[in-house]
Amino acid sequence: MPKPEALTDTFNSDLAFTGDHVIGGNYGGFVVYDISEPERPEIVSEVVCPGGQGDVSVSGDLLYFSVDYPRASDECGAPAVAPSDPDGFEGLRVFDISDKSAPEYVAAVRTDCGSHTNTLVPGADGTSDVVYVSSYSPSEKFPHCRPPHDRISVVEVPHDAPEQAAVVAEPVFFPDGGEASTTGCHDITAYPERGVAAAACLGDGLLLDITDPVAPVVVERVRDANFAFWHSATFTNDARHVVFTDELGGGSAATCSVEIGPERGADAVYALDQDADLPKLDFRSYYKLPRHQAETENCVAHNGSLIPVPGHDYFVQSWYQGGVSVIDLGDPAAPREIGHFDRGPWDPAHLATAGSWSAYYYNGHVYSSDIRHGLDVLRLTDPRLAAAEGVVMTEFNPQSQPVVSPE
Repeated sequence: MPKPEALTDTFNSDLAFTGDHVIGGNYGGFVVYDISEPERPEIVSEVVCPGGQGDVSVSGDLLYFSVDYPRASDECGAPAVAPSDPDGFEGLRVFDISDKSAPEYVAAVRTDCGSHTNTLVPGADGTSDVVYVSSYSPSEKFPHCRPPHDRISVVEVPHDAPEQAAVVAEPVFFPDGGEASTTGCHDITAYPERGVAAAACLGDGLLLDITDPVAPVVVERVRDANFAFWHSATFTNDARHVVFTDELGGGSAATCSVEIGPERGADAVYALDQDADLPKLDFRSYYKLPRHQAETENCVAHNGSLIPVPGHDYFVQSWYQGGVSVIDLGDPAAPREIGHFDRGPWDPAHLATAGSWSAYYYNGHVYSSDIRHGLDVLRLTDPRLAAAEGVVMTEFNPQSQPVVSPE
């Protein structure tokens, strides 16, 4: 499904799902697609509201949208300003999407260093949402983002009064600065039913206790000499393993090559022992695409989700121009690919940022946000994955992981 004309010149980013709709984030705003017929998706509405990254999460009638590049004000049409502008706005926008054909902008929350990504965690009382806002790369020159950037912002949004959304906590994850001088976090994936979250924080992988969603606590930290940029994380359904990704080269480099090898720009699978006195993460293996890509294709581990086959752990993941990979995690010490989609280079003659930003399973299909092409809808044909079709979700935020029944 090609990008709408108004957003053609800006990159597609992440996805969130609600009912028969998928919300496609974009550096220039977002698009609401009707996917009631997955083979024929339709654009319901498009919102032009630039801010960079455009990470999205959805909760009922509310949509949360990340603004990572400063604007002159919190208005949708405000022009970009330099990060050194003391009045620049960046943070979290809140939209009412009860009418999918006409989303309404209802609130804006300024956060330190803006919002590169956001993670939805249901509030403890069921009347509000808690949103973890991640960002990074501080500078002494940036008035809203000076080092040490050792924390995240926790935004609470009352369901009945979203205009009152506000930062309610700023938990510090690196009180000692971090062994790698970590300067912020990228993705945080919460597993609310298990009371845990995994945070990819540039130089470190963290395990968080989120029993109290407003006060996440670091309970384990790991590092890996092969990891350049801890980017995202996914739990297995039983929460006994965590898959962390390394976005070597920041997503713009051709790292799926013989020279880079299989252990960099890859996934790393860690066993999670929650029965110990202190939770512990132990390395098990790496997984990387089994196909080398061209030097003109940016390719590295990026966003994915479990395919909800009860009793199994299958994982679908984007690799930019490496395409989409379907992975069997049944043996955590030896993950293997069982399927893939790869459309080839955007430009065979020149390296350009393109390809699948995110690939997620939702109600029978895989939806891939292609940076330049638009929305791809993929059909899975492997009979081992057919049982996933019996798992029907009414809402899905990939960074807020649901439990899949073992039956």
